[in-house]
Amino acid sequence: MTMRVYPLPADTALARVIARNTGPVPEDVSSIITWGADGHVLTALAVGWWLWSRSKPPAQRRASDHVLLTTLAAVLLPHLLKTQFDQVRPDRRTVRGHLHGIPLSGKALDAFPSGHAVHVGALASAATELPPAKRNLVWAVGAVLVSTRIVLLAHWASDVIAGLAIGAVLERLMRRLTGFGRSS
Repeated sequence: MTMRVYPLPADTALARVIARNTGPVPEDVSSIITWGADGHVLTALAVGWWLWSRSKPPAQRRASDHVLLTTLAAVLLPHLLKTQFDQVRPDRRTVRGHLHGIPLSGKALDAFPSGHAVHVGALASAATELPPAKRNLVWAVGAVLVSTRIVLLAHWASDVIAGLAIGAVLERLMRRLTGFGRSS
């Protein structure tokens, strides 16, 4: 049995503003940018980095192990959660938005949580171990990536916030398994 999740009043207000004020160009740009947080893309990048790191120093190998395992877990977890929660995507509740270029996203009842946000939350949490300039770059890019899910009306803003939190908690739990972030 699934649990029904409803958008917050602020979610519906923001979705209405987006539907009224968007157009084909911002939607097309967001549709391209959002691929940066796609699970398939992130998994391929994590596997590539993991393979490249095999001949590197132990600390880098440990970091690549952590990122690969965390990415795989972050890609699987939203699928598991979406079997337990049903929430209508905001793009299914607008006609005006579709006239302004908003595409349909995924399955109609898979709004909660945002999988892209879970992925970004996990990787942004891992980035806390980076030097400040690199960490801040990861966080800024992550913010842009997850904002596309709201602009595309693929998710309510609260789905994205919840996804970021779920991803961050997942990454911190994965540290217990991988030992990432501990002094060697």
